[in-house]
Amino acid sequence: MRYALLTSIASVLCVGPLASANPTSKHAKLASYISKEGQRSIVGITENLGGKGSKTPGTAAGLFIASPNMANPNYYYTWTRDSALTFKCLIDLFETSDQDYISRKELETDIRNYVSSQAVLQNVSNPSGTLRDGSGLGEPKFEIDLNPFSGAWGRPQRDGPALRATAMITYADWLISHGQKSEATNIMWPIIANDLAYVGQYWNNTGFDLWEEVDGSSFFTVAVQHRALVQGASLAKKLGKSCPACVSQAPQILCFLQSFWNGNYVTANINLDTTRSGIDLNSILGSIHTFDPEASCDDSTFQPCSARALANHKVYVDAFRSIYEINSGLSNGSAANVGRYPEDVYQGGNPWYLATLASAELLYDALYQWDKLGKLDITKTSLAFFKDFDAAVKTGTYSAHSSTYKTLTSAIRTYADDFIGLVQDYTPSNGSLAEQYDRNTGVPLSANDLTWSYASFITAIQRRASVVPASWGEKSANVVPTTCSASPVTGTYQAATSVFPTTTGCVPATSIVPITFYLTESTFYGENVYMTGNISALGNWDTSSGFPLTANLYTDSDHLWFASVELVPAGTPFEYKYYKVEPNGTVIWENGDNRVYVAPTGCPIQPSQTDVWR
Repeated sequence: MRYALLTSIASVLCVGPLASANPTSKHAKLASYISKEGQRSIVGITENLGGKGSKTPGTAAGLFIASPNMANPNYYYTWTRDSALTFKCLIDLFETSDQDYISRKELETDIRNYVSSQAVLQNVSNPSGTLRDGSGLGEPKFEIDLNPFSGAWGRPQRDGPALRATAMITYADWLISHGQKSEATNIMWPIIANDLAYVGQYWNNTGFDLWEEVDGSSFFTVAVQHRALVQGASLAKKLGKSCPACVSQAPQILCFLQSFWNGNYVTANINLDTTRSGIDLNSILGSIHTFDPEASCDDSTFQPCSARALANHKVYVDAFRSIYEINSGLSNGSAANVGRYPEDVYQGGNPWYLATLASAELLYDALYQWDKLGKLDITKTSLAFFKDFDAAVKTGTYSAHSSTYKTLTSAIRTYADDFIGLVQDYTPSNGSLAEQYDRNTGVPLSANDLTWSYASFITAIQRRASVVPASWGEKSANVVPTTCSASPVTGTYQAATSVFPTTTGCVPATSIVPITFYLTESTFYGENVYMTGNISALGNWDTSSGFPLTANLYTDSDHLWFASVELVPAGTPFEYKYYKVEPNGTVIWENGDNRVYVAPTGCPIQPSQTDVWR
């Protein structure tokens, strides 16, 4: 089902009347493209949403798949980070539309389904841990049926809880302002409190960055953690709740955030062993996802209009000018196609749609802040950025009435639009946005219909139209402590017991079903457990190709192994059996006949099988 909101999306996003796009190298009819692609992005987001989307068979209501792509790469999972960012986009869209469309009620239903699904996921034990000590909240992705993903991965990832808290706090604030404080208190707060406790306890621990490649300290993660605790403290006060970690840890996280500034740009990842330059989309995303429309151009929080953010933007964009063939001829001061980081080799190391869109969004944010402040400051730090638009410009403060202000902001708006124009050039005729586009030809590649790409388009064009989210309180939380200290607060965690009723289930599974198998068996160090069976997903009875179980949840009192088996055709009956591989390579089979399981059809929610070694 598509949102009926499509009929009014142009007015909601303030992008003008609907028309057919006709992209050219000069970005002709950009407004028409924006309007059309805005609608297509809403469709793309909806198609990837469990419970209603046409591309999400077997997916629980309220869960986003990252992409319908199931191979090379397989993104048919739900990521905590991607989902939180996308739902924050939808919540903002819901709140900034001042008309009571029937479709708006549908959108709120989707938001409530998301809240309910996350309450379940918080309590799912996984390779990162459990809810008991909060460690399980750092698990980055799950199966589409609310089961844990048991394969090898870059875990934990500590941005997810902060981003999910921010999305939910945004909706909780809306509930309070609309006379529904009891729902914010009884349903929203228990879920939010778990995530805030996680941030307060684990912020000073290293983890994998948002690209899931390096284990260290990430600018993006630290920036969104600071924001989450500031918002959390505000919400707790409104609800009469306590969040001591919010109050005590937010300033210290902000203090740590300053460590990423190297004097010229943001070193996106620190406390890790790498030869990378540190120039990374991570830093651009950190600024736009902590953008506060009420903030000044504060360097401490790297606000989009700050000297640091602008200097960093220039260094980041310029780093890609010479490495992508499609950037040939795009000189300093002109928009360029950009990717994750210059040294990237994933899928060939290409521009990402969301990266080029984020580059535009930061500039739109800055323009909004300058207009609100009525002035523009140029410092030694930001001078090189501004010189790309006026070679003769000097440091100083320029009021909104000055010719310099008008000349610069006009040029920077054109610069921002040109990033959107590049996305326009490489958007296929059907409007679908993949993850990447080829660095030499511009042809879309990697995962198709990436949910995050569509959400990035929506947020970029909203900021272009000066449609901004509510303040998160940056003005009262931008002072860096004189002395940094790291004394995180051990959190308390409790499963949420009250949730919104899930009004839809899922689109029936007709193709694949991921199934989680749990096995109880006592083992010793060096002994590993596998399963195999008469289907290819389990290795067709070949013990050298069996499916490994993981012992991440194994304890002295609970000898639990588990595995999430993917790509099992719905309705398929199959046989399977467990075996152990000793340190010397000897295979030991369990006793008894082959076990039998039938992959469910319909709408499975957490299909699983619990076994005991025989």
